[in-house]
Amino acid sequence: MTKPLISVKDLTVRFRTEEGLVTAVENVSLDIAPGEVLGLVGESGSGKSVTAKALMRLNAGNTRYADESRITLNLDDQGVEVLALKRDRDMRIVRGGAISMIFQEPMASFAPAITIGDQMVEQLLIHSSMTRVEAKELSIEMLARVGIPEPARRFNQYSFEFSGGMRQRAMIAMALSTRPKLLIADEPTTALDVTIQAQVIALMKDLVAEFGMAILFITHDLGVIAQTADRVAVMYLGRIIETGPVRQVIRDPHHPYTRGLLNALPKLEDLDSELTPVPGDIPSPLDRPSGCVFNTRCPVMFGEPCLAEIPQLMQDETGRMAACHLVARNRGAKT
Repeated sequence: MTKPLISVKDLTVRFRTEEGLVTAVENVSLDIAPGEVLGLVGESGSGKSVTAKALMRLNAGNTRYADESRITLNLDDQGVEVLALKRDRDMRIVRGGAISMIFQEPMASFAPAITIGDQMVEQLLIHSSMTRVEAKELSIEMLARVGIPEPARRFNQYSFEFSGGMRQRAMIAMALSTRPKLLIADEPTTALDVTIQAQVIALMKDLVAEFGMAILFITHDLGVIAQTADRVAVMYLGRIIETGPVRQVIRDPHHPYTRGLLNALPKLEDLDSELTPVPGDIPSPLDRPSGCVFNTRCPVMFGEPCLAEIPQLMQDETGRMAACHLVARNRGAKT
């Protein structure tokens, strides 16, 4: 059996604050296979970005990882325990080497006083044995590959001279120039209009096919995930509450939160219908509910277990998993 490209086991992430330790991610386990696109979905505050940044050790200095947390990057010649890396030099294998990241807001991710080209060349000099001339040639080639017109001229421009869609493409080009095994895309289409959004999604699908890399695609929009991902993991308040093949999850969601996210999508067949938001607000990490983390908003909560016991992910015969006491009870009734 082929090893996953990256394997996350029992990941718990806390932040040390003046109020004490705040849990942002709790007992998250997931695998991403080589060449697979995994969608990570949830509202703002669900822990998606914290989970993604943990894969590259990019969370803030006040971050505390639980002792039992494991992140294993399986490369051709070695297995890298990411959370065991100590020196900045050792981090290069997961920061721009085997893993690259596209951030949510590209305008804030490029240095405004340095040209796009110089930034692309600098990271190639750090992560490869290329000469400066070779790094420039590859950078211009990658800008062309992602559809930026006149790439040689754009290479010498600054980020503020690019449109939003072009900045996003430039960030994709920069992330891909090191030939990563895993690309983390954190809400890469959120700030784009729908036309550019469709172009970026099509571009990423083409690049997956061409380079054979895996993608962790983070978004709050299940509609985008339906177009891009092979599997989907749904997060809520730091926990994964449902996971499975994307088409199965979207056609037949098991967890009430996943159903709520799908019901909140606009219905093209009935444009006059009102949107149906998930009722209530996601609780603060400082005030996590006991029992099921979704119990303060759940429309089908059925009793004491939801308030007192944390539901565990249960796998069905198709490989799908859901963490819900009602799902567990219904499955028990069928067997």
